[in-house]
Amino acid sequence: MLAPTATTINGTAPQGRKRLQRRVLLADPSQEYFVHVPASCGDHAPLVVAIHGQSRNADEQARLLAATSEAYGAILVAPIFAAEQHPDYQRLGRLGRGKRADIALNLIVAEVGGITGAAAERFFLFGFSGGAQFAHRYAMTNPHRVAGAVIASAGWYTFPDAARRYPYGTRMNRRHPGVRFDAEEFLHVPFTVIVGKDDDSQVGLRHSGKLDREQGTTRVERARRWVAAMQAAAVAHNLESRVSYEEVENCSHSLRRSILRGDLADRVFKALLGAPPASTH
Repeated sequence: MLAPTATTINGTAPQGRKRLQRRVLLADPSQEYFVHVPASCGDHAPLVVAIHGQSRNADEQARLLAATSEAYGAILVAPIFAAEQHPDYQRLGRLGRGKRADIALNLIVAEVGGITGAAAERFFLFGFSGGAQFAHRYAMTNPHRVAGAVIASAGWYTFPDAARRYPYGTRMNRRHPGVRFDAEEFLHVPFTVIVGKDDDSQVGLRHSGKLDREQGTTRVERARRWVAAMQAAAVAHNLESRVSYEEVENCSHSLRRSILRGDLADRVFKALLGAPPASTH
């Protein structure tokens, strides 16, 4: 683990230096994150933030995505939202339930931008499972910061419904101070929702009578309903929908298997950044 310093990270480090590093946040030494900087990476490189699920496997996620990050010349950041500090990170952090995960992410992105020269004002966001819950909520409340988001296999969603209190809808909730929604803004964010066709696992899936009736009983059903709701909201605001949907063969509720068997890493980076640079082929 690196000491909490502002040492510059770049892609021209001496041979043998690991480009995937675990770092301590200078502004908060209790907060850690992984960062991967490609071998050749100039100023204003795209920044992709990957958010782990409830298993909090940020290290595995960073390792599985590093090669694709390298191919795209994109700096990869994987925050560690430890259970002791961020027990409620999927909802961004409720009052009395630890630190705010969205604020921690803002500090991490600012630090990485400062030490790498990455394009940190607007970055790209990917989340899997519990990380997908965080990712779509962060993008909806910080649309000016998110250039694009991939939401993979979320357990449940915040719908664009101003009549429902957050986190089920976008009405203000006093347990989430500072969390605000503006549909005219968040409907401009490009979202790609991905779920495995075989993702019928009930492990870790939140259930209640009302939630199941409104959102469905499986991750596939809930993803479809959220996409439809976001598309309908765009129509209601006279906007073109920027939400797309993919169901992937051979993918269950496993990040590792989804990347190794379902090409999830390639799908994520292509959705966020388009085709990889020609020089990588």
